[in-house]
Amino acid sequence: QVQLVESGGGSVEAGDSLSVSCVIDNFASFSLRTMGWYRQAPGKQRELVASIYKSGSTNYSDFVKGRFTISRENARNTLNLQLNSLKFEDTGLYYCHTSPVPFYSWGQGAQVTVSS
Repeated sequence: QVQLVESGGGSVEAGDSLSVSCVIDNFASFSLRTMGWYRQAPGKQRELVASIYKSGSTNYSDFVKGRFTISRENARNTLNLQLNSLKFEDTGLYYCHTSPVPFYSWGQGAQVTVSS
């Protein structure tokens, strides 16, 4: 079955940068699908923060626009997110999945912690 495996993240101070990555196993149609990065803060609902179409075109939520960059490597079934100028409010567990509808089982996520 399709497996979503996130890695990266970490713990930094406000203003610093991090990156997260996701490898999607057993997903032959990866290059044809819109993909997204989602995040969930403790006790809060998961939210979409960025998405990328098969063409490479991107969309960002207003609260990350200008600071985060989503990219994909189709040959390696890999989705990336560069997180710059981090704020305390960016803290959460970051997940990759199809967008706008997440069809598969969620992975474990990658933890991003930002200290103010």
